[in-house]
Amino acid sequence: MLTPTYTILYVADPHASARLYGKLLDAQHVESSPTFVLFPLENGRMLGLWAKSDAVPAADFHGSGSELAFRVADDAQVDALHGQWRDAGLRIVQVPTKVDFGYTFTAADPDGHRLRVFARGE
Repeated sequence: MLTPTYTILYVADPHASARLYGKLLDAQHVESSPTFVLFPLENGRMLGLWAKSDAVPAADFHGSGSELAFRVADDAQVDALHGQWRDAGLRIVQVPTKVDFGYTFTAADPDGHRLRVFARGE
């Protein structure tokens, strides 16, 4: 089975986005150039932030067609992260809500990438 190991987000300013994601993920980047920043994630995957103006082939990003999802242990952690991310200035596009798969909220980074936090329902 071929398994994706990198997620690449096209962003306006990789270094501004790296400051934000460094705080959100509590992580340090391992690679940095003027147009790209790379973060290792605990599960072995990598998160890359690539300047959309320099992506080859050209990125035709026009809003969020996907989301990064973060599963947490419980509803209290969803609420805590909602407050932290709201206070950090992320745009909240869905307040904490019960849905069919659990309890969740959704935020958006400055480039419009959707970030979902959720706890699975019983």
